Amino acid sequence: MTNREIPRASSADDDVAGLTAAVAGLAGLVADSGTIEQLLTEVASFAMSAVPGADGAGVTVVEAGRHDTIVASETFVRDVDAIQYRLGEGPCISAAATGSTNSSGALGEDASWPTFGPLAAELGVHSALSLPLVFNGDILGAINVYAHARDAFDGSSRGIGEKFAAPAAVAVHNALVLNEAQQTALRLETALKTRSTIDHAIGIVMSRTGVSASDAFIRLRIMSQHEHVKLAVVAQNLVQESTRRARARVRDAHADEGA
Repeated sequence: MTNREIPRASSADDDVAGLTAAVAGLAGLVADSGTIEQLLTEVASFAMSAVPGADGAGVTVVEAGRHDTIVASETFVRDVDAIQYRLGEGPCISAAATGSTNSSGALGEDASWPTFGPLAAELGVHSALSLPLVFNGDILGAINVYAHARDAFDGSSRGIGEKFAAPAAVAVHNALVLNEAQQTALRLETALKTRSTIDHAIGIVMSRTGVSASDAFIRLRIMSQHEHVKLAVVAQNLVQESTRRARARVRDAHADEGA
C-alpha cells in the first residue's frame, strides 16, 4: 500500500478541494490491501493533507481504556503522541475521553496540559488539533494534527478538521471491522489446523498401542500435563516425530535396495 499525496491547502477554495480529495481517498481505504496499521496511517496522511497548517498527523484507536493502535504520518508525531500516552495527559487524551475537539496554539504555556505541553514544545511542536473519532455514538479514538508554528490552526482549520473527522471515523470503523474479520478467520484457520493435528496424533497413538480413540486422547492429555505443555504442542511433536521416523524408514529402504 502506498500513501497518497494530496496538495496542501493554501486558500479557501484549496481548503475545500483538499478536504474533498481527502474524504474521497478515505472511501477507498478498506478496499485496499494492508494491515490495520497501514490503513490507519493512510487516514493520518489524509488528515495532514486536509487540515490547513498541519505538519503531521496521527491516529490512535482506544479500546478498553488502552491506546491499542497508534500510527503517525511523520516521525515527530509518534514522538509527541508517545509522550501523551506515557503521561496520560494531552489534547488527544482529552478528545478521546470527552468526544470533543481540543486545540492549542501554544502548547508550552497551555494550562490544560501542564506536563505534556512543555515537553511537546521542547520537540518544536507548538500547535495541536485533536479531533475525536465518533461512530454511532461510540468514541473510537482521535486524530491528532500538529504544527511546529504557534497558532497554526484557526477556526477554518478546526472546522475542516471536524468535517474530515466524521467520514474518517467511518473509515476507521470499517478498517477495525475488516481487521477483526481477518483475525477471526486466522483464528479459525489455526483452530482447524490444531484440530487436524490432534486427530492425526490420536491416530498415531491408536496404531501404536491398539487403544480406542478416546483412550488415545486421554493419553495425549496425560502427556500434556506431565510435560507441562499444551495439548496441541504434544500432538504436533508426536506427528513430527512420526513423520521423521517414516522418512528414515524410506531412506533406509532405498539404501538397502541400492546395496
